[in-house]
Amino acid sequence: MRRAARLLACVALAATACSHDAKVRLSPSEARTSRALLSYEAQGPLPLRAFLDQFPKGADLHVHLSGAVYAETFIRDAGEDGLCVDPVALKFAKPPCRGKLIPASQLSGDKTPVNQDLYDRLVDAFSMRSYFPSTAFSGHDQFFSTFARFSGLDRRHMPEWVDEIASRSAEQNQQYLELMDTPAFGHAAQIAHAIGWNRDFAKFRKQLLDHGVAQEVAAARQDVRDAEAGRRQLEHCGTPQATGACQTEIRYIYQVLRGFPPEQVFAQTLLGFETVRASMQAHDDTWVGINFVMPEDGYISMRDYTLQMQMLDYLHWVYPEVHISLHAGELAPGMVPPEGLRFHIRQAVELGHAERIGHGVDVMYEDNAPGLLKELAQNHIMVEINLSSNEGILGIEGDEHPLPSYRLAHVPVALSTDDEGVSRIDITHEYERAAMDYHLTYQDLKQMARTGMEHNFLPGASLWEQPDVFKEMAGACKGDTPGSDKPLVGCKAFLDQNEKAAAQWELERRFSEFEAKWVYVPQTPEKNY
Repeated sequence: MRRAARLLACVALAATACSHDAKVRLSPSEARTSRALLSYEAQGPLPLRAFLDQFPKGADLHVHLSGAVYAETFIRDAGEDGLCVDPVALKFAKPPCRGKLIPASQLSGDKTPVNQDLYDRLVDAFSMRSYFPSTAFSGHDQFFSTFARFSGLDRRHMPEWVDEIASRSAEQNQQYLELMDTPAFGHAAQIAHAIGWNRDFAKFRKQLLDHGVAQEVAAARQDVRDAEAGRRQLEHCGTPQATGACQTEIRYIYQVLRGFPPEQVFAQTLLGFETVRASMQAHDDTWVGINFVMPEDGYISMRDYTLQMQMLDYLHWVYPEVHISLHAGELAPGMVPPEGLRFHIRQAVELGHAERIGHGVDVMYEDNAPGLLKELAQNHIMVEINLSSNEGILGIEGDEHPLPSYRLAHVPVALSTDDEGVSRIDITHEYERAAMDYHLTYQDLKQMARTGMEHNFLPGASLWEQPDVFKEMAGACKGDTPGSDKPLVGCKAFLDQNEKAAAQWELERRFSEFEAKWVYVPQTPEKNY
């Protein structure tokens, strides 16, 4: 299936992606690295994986904090927290551990023997490992059911979770993450339910703020600051024992749960906007944007989709500085009625003011899909591509995935992991998959990594003169060598003042370092297709 999809994608992109190297003048180091990629790809997926392991991947802009942690970590943490395991429902439960409930501590730590069968079944229940879809329980059902099974853990583990994600990213030469997380919002929800839904957004916002809905802003900001301080302590940052994860820069995206009544969704969205604005005003390098989560095909998610985009339209008008990235188009034919596939991405952009779209899988089913692709390209709305997640949840892969259509229309795209712990993958796997399935060249992969860094929510100007065109640098750095250890005085001042440009400069440095390794390129073996 993958090989067939790869060949089909190459045919579909013959005028653009597959002839990319012929149209772009490569530097000698890029040419050698391009030949190396072809050589390793021809040897098969495993050599290709080894080649891509240290390829500079820039940013992962679509990653959920809870979904990125592997199940084994959660089981260990549950033991430390004194939680129980329900061996029938395969989920954590509160103590006391009586009757059928088993102490989670019996499944981790130094105690032997461990109930290996229950341990394995728990890992499977917390992830897509060993899962095969059935008529009664699809991949979609399995994926989204995992979160309730490993819930209940103490948030004191958050530094450990962030360190795990940062360390895994650093090991694969990825430098930047935007982690989606849902801070506590119970107080805001209580206020909203007590007041009751009011379709007058301005009036409802005032009522919520007057009743103290923003009280949880400080806690949300402190929660993330504590997580960052804790993970840096685990990584020994600032000491001779500092780990590579110290070089992984992290910001946070405020998650709003879209599957609840409108008064709660509005209140939590308002709390998110207030939290991000407070962080931006304080320059505390924590919350940088907002996103809506939960299954897009859920009843309330579908019923209230337009209403929720209208909420964002209003709140964007009040808080124009707050960045917005939205899950939209995470749907496939058959999941919802055909009319449900026709408008989500367009409304996310035109009403919801999304600067980035997460998934965007159903784009070719939208009304006037060619016009929508053109709009995304012209307005530089980036699409966060999650190949493994889309296959696991939606059953969409290969030539059924719109990645070739996005690229053909020059819509900016970047690879991301979504929930690497649940999917049991990592970012290198996504690059390997993209290269194999869609026959991407080295320049294509490099373009994707640069695109991710171009569309992050770090403050400041871009390094590049034109959006999504990575040829000429901005005025202060024009004529300099991208990524050099000693930028010119004017360029250094520009980098010091613009975090986004500085992160992009670091990516260029990593590209130079990676490409310098490929002095010798192994012989490309013959391969029969």
